[in-house]
Amino acid sequence: MKLKHTFSAFLLGIAAFAFSGCQSVLDETPRTAFTIDYFKTQDGLQSAIYTAYAGLRYDFGPIGAMVLGNVGTDEFTYGDQGASGQTLECGIYSISPTNGAIGTPWNRNYSNINLCNAVVEFAPNVTMDATNKSKLLGEARYLRAMYYLLLVENFGAVPLDLGSGDLKFNSTPSCTFRRNDPDLLKKNFQSMIDDLLFATENLPDQRPAGEYRLAKGAALHLLARVYTYRAYSAVKQATDFQSAYDTAKKLIDGKAKYGTDLLQDFGDIHKEGNDYNKEILFAVERLPLNNIANEVVNPSSDFDQKVNISCNMFVSNYTSVTKNGVTLFPVRVLQYGRPLRQFCPTRWTLDVAFADKLNDSRFNNTFRDAYPIATFYTAGSSDYTKYVADMAAIGFALGDTAFYIAPTDALAKTLKAANKKYVIYSPSETYSNQNRANNIYPALRKYEAVNRNSYQDISGRPFVASKFSEVYLLAAEAAMALGKNAEAAQYINVLRDRAAYRSGLSATELANRRAKIQVSASDITLDFILDERTRELCGESIRWPDLAMRGKLVDRAKKYNPDVTNLQSFHLLRPIPQSQLDATCETVKSQYQNPGYN
Repeated sequence: MKLKHTFSAFLLGIAAFAFSGCQSVLDETPRTAFTIDYFKTQDGLQSAIYTAYAGLRYDFGPIGAMVLGNVGTDEFTYGDQGASGQTLECGIYSISPTNGAIGTPWNRNYSNINLCNAVVEFAPNVTMDATNKSKLLGEARYLRAMYYLLLVENFGAVPLDLGSGDLKFNSTPSCTFRRNDPDLLKKNFQSMIDDLLFATENLPDQRPAGEYRLAKGAALHLLARVYTYRAYSAVKQATDFQSAYDTAKKLIDGKAKYGTDLLQDFGDIHKEGNDYNKEILFAVERLPLNNIANEVVNPSSDFDQKVNISCNMFVSNYTSVTKNGVTLFPVRVLQYGRPLRQFCPTRWTLDVAFADKLNDSRFNNTFRDAYPIATFYTAGSSDYTKYVADMAAIGFALGDTAFYIAPTDALAKTLKAANKKYVIYSPSETYSNQNRANNIYPALRKYEAVNRNSYQDISGRPFVASKFSEVYLLAAEAAMALGKNAEAAQYINVLRDRAAYRSGLSATELANRRAKIQVSASDITLDFILDERTRELCGESIRWPDLAMRGKLVDRAKKYNPDVTNLQSFHLLRPIPQSQLDATCETVKSQYQNPGYN
């Protein structure tokens, strides 16, 4: 049975997790509970692992997680409907300790860390097949490292001791906040590295086809990323970049062993229906044809904390476009999504990072800038008949381009002068927080999801957490840091060779395009690699930690995003959630808050 069909609703009534208020924990009367002895069985350990997998749904795909990963960076700012609440706070850096986007990962990640601690602690004494036990322990330790990384990259040093000792399972309510150790960040990184080294040795070589069970490739990728992040931190080790390089190179050189490779066409990586391709090392699964009821026991809205709403977050207001007084999209289209207008690409992203839109295919495979007239009414119905007639009256047939967002004002002027029948927007006419005349901008297309019951539904697609292409970027960055710029350029050029590919190009034209986007050793700098990461990974909820962990957030966001009006150096970390501070039994609670938020 595939993992996506086995998410457990496992509830641990007896295991009160760290950092909850003592009184509220002790007053609980759980309706469903497993004793700790359940963890000492094969079924109990497997249930814990299924639950730890499922917990990642809070970190990959919901609105809060996507806010933390994307908005307020050089890549994305907030759209007009994101101009309030948690999106606005993160977008302009007025974030408060009560922001819901930071509360969810803090609370959810720690409960799952405790589950992983239980597996690691109890598995050695459980009688079961040795190979399966090693795999299960490899999964637990990868997942624990992932959960800790998601905390460290947002909050800095975070407790390893949940009440029973470092990395120990805790079943006793505790209100002590163990964050005072001056070596805690060092221990955080070392624990992640130790867990991932174990995972690289004990997980299967390859993940199963058609499901996202963890395998060695995902562990090697995350290990290379952790070494890279530590190399920029206050606890860096002299060997970090070499370790990152060696780890990334091991995966690249062993791609056949690990069952991964780059796809020929960049556009196929995130194509719906191709969600289990060999370039994706790990993704967080949902249920196909998803809706809220499939994800949540008592759903309140499609903004629930763990649903995958990525298909709607980057969408502009395409339903507002008219021609000759006729609305071109009177009903929202499944593929184009619900126009929530939360995230809007910066002009730097559109005009600079993706400046070459001809030789490099990644812009067109990342953003939707053309909207064809779509069939979304039932054929033969009166609504459908009227829609076809309305479109015909203004010169459109189904499948024709309805409107196009031109990459330059000059091209837009030329197309308008040519009396194209479709509506044309120039860059100066598209939305920004300095120009709100039209709520139209290129929409990220990586998460488009037709396989839904309604445009109102959330996405049932897996949310990508680990890609083989990033391993080349990590290898290039480490090579650069080691003084091997020529080798770094080679790794970048592997990705650029792929980026030049478009179906239908002749061999000669493909070779010409590849030649035009090759880089050399002299091009390689950290800023260049960060630019390349945007071209390869844009909108994948990793941009904020990428910039913050490398110490580049303030410089690049201020330079390229005019909306980050309050951004200061202390914003490299998020505030510790106020609910956590309120729950501690320490006298001076403010001592545990990150600087700048007191």
